[in-house]
Amino acid sequence: MAEVLVLVDHVDGQVKKVTTELLTAARRIGEPAAVWVGDGAESGKGALAEYGAEKVYVAPAELGDHVVAPKAELLAKLAQDKGAAAILVSATAENKEIAGRTAVKLGSGVLTDVVDVNADIVAEHSIFGGATVTHARVRTGVPVVAVRPNSVPAEAASGAAVEEAVSVEVSDAARTAKVVDRVHEEQGERPELTEAAIVVSGGRGVGSDDFSVVENLADSLGAAVGASRAAVDSGWYPNQFQVGQTGKTVSPNLYVALGISGAIQHRAGMQTAKNIVAVNKDPEAPIFELADYGVVGDLHTVAPQLTEEIKKRK
Repeated sequence: MAEVLVLVDHVDGQVKKVTTELLTAARRIGEPAAVWVGDGAESGKGALAEYGAEKVYVAPAELGDHVVAPKAELLAKLAQDKGAAAILVSATAENKEIAGRTAVKLGSGVLTDVVDVNADIVAEHSIFGGATVTHARVRTGVPVVAVRPNSVPAEAASGAAVEEAVSVEVSDAARTAKVVDRVHEEQGERPELTEAAIVVSGGRGVGSDDFSVVENLADSLGAAVGASRAAVDSGWYPNQFQVGQTGKTVSPNLYVALGISGAIQHRAGMQTAKNIVAVNKDPEAPIFELADYGVVGDLHTVAPQLTEEIKKRK
């Protein structure tokens, strides 16, 4: 059975949830083989084994001190040396660039923002605000597939996770850009936005930089907080929490949109959510075309009542 390379997303040796989803998808295609770049492989091996990784290729830690180019060269070399059936990465901004560079080096195709992939490496996309589902496949070379977080349910399956050190002669051009410093932001107790099972986002309807009405509802649900472009551009919430075409793409089980009109820019970042709840004063707001449940009303009235009701039921 051919190997399927999975680029591991990790922070301080902790494997991120999206990697367990990728390993689950990889098992449909072939034998999952995790590719670890950076420090902490020893601490993360257990989680990789739990979700079916048969091998763990550990690259020199110094590759983690550079940006995307060395990782692309590593993946391309491994794919050629191991005869890989496919390469799976998470559909983050950085990894989509790695995917594109890797596909160019292999002379193959790349599929991004995928929401599902089957055993024949046919990828599913959700487009036009979730109104249309399309399927695509790479016809030449090793397919490189970038899968959105929360799209494939992670399923545990025991794997050997045999560690193998690998090396690659990184070109001078790939070493041009280097990471010189890292700043760790305080995450708090809320889950990371792109991996959260529940997201509560606020938009122009919040009306000020007091996002407490959004944060309180999010905290009652154990959810991440997001914001529309309008809220971010107004300076009401930091831009790293922006959901949309020019922000982050999320695909949670539940997405709650408070005071968000539902412009196509925002919809592009959350349209694959399993369930969407919208609260907006305007009954003609486009968000209601996408929502599974809608409430026409003032979010400053509806959201606190919902927060209190959730707390009562805990």
